[in-house]
Amino acid sequence: MTVQDIFNFLNKKFPTDTACDFDNVGLLVGDPDTEVKKAIIALDCTPNAIDTAVNTGAQLIITHHPIIFNPLKHVLAGSAVYEVIKNGISVISMHTNLDVGMGGVNDCLSSVLSLNNVTKVAAEDGYLLNIGALTSPLYPDDLAVYIKEKLGGAVKYFGADKAIKRVLLCSGSGGSYLEEAVKHSCDALITSDVKHNQFLDAQRLGISLFDAGHFDTEDIVIEPLKRLLEQEFTEISFCCDHNSKIKYI
Repeated sequence: MTVQDIFNFLNKKFPTDTACDFDNVGLLVGDPDTEVKKAIIALDCTPNAIDTAVNTGAQLIITHHPIIFNPLKHVLAGSAVYEVIKNGISVISMHTNLDVGMGGVNDCLSSVLSLNNVTKVAAEDGYLLNIGALTSPLYPDDLAVYIKEKLGGAVKYFGADKAIKRVLLCSGSGGSYLEEAVKHSCDALITSDVKHNQFLDAQRLGISLFDAGHFDTEDIVIEPLKRLLEQEFTEISFCCDHNSKIKYI
């Protein structure tokens, strides 16, 4: 099986034409005709992910965040693009198309949080968000503890003075969707990368807002993606890289 074969499969499951206009997804580095025996799956194409690929003899790295996002003005030694090219490693990046797809990041996050009756709704910008119900209502302090237990990171939040049952969920950076949560009669928005003014907006609107961390709300897709690929490509060895240098105290 080749890099192109794997991309074709991923593109069928999570079509690149469903990515946001600003995004850069697909086969971003490498040779589509390279035969793949081993592949690494990671949230980012970090030095650790590249070292793992080199040390294990992997021909491919599959990431969520694009290895090339903004136009490159140079490619120097030590940069991710330089290092994967030097080592003959291809990179496939599936970003916002993986976020919104069936079985993608938002669905995996909904599953980890055990949300019920999950549906997808389109925000004003066209991005698909998940709405679901908690198994039982929780007050904000208790929901914050629950999220931390399920995702393992740190949770920053504003809690409105009411129990939470119905939540809007957006993996990664979704603080701008607070008004969408209100529009869809949700009691809370669970996301990450929330700005200070967005917490103030939540207080004004009387809705709870949880920032559960960018890495922790998205890394939950890596293991399910590995299982999906292993079922399709039984002759390829897939390895996950969950390494993050972000520390919490």
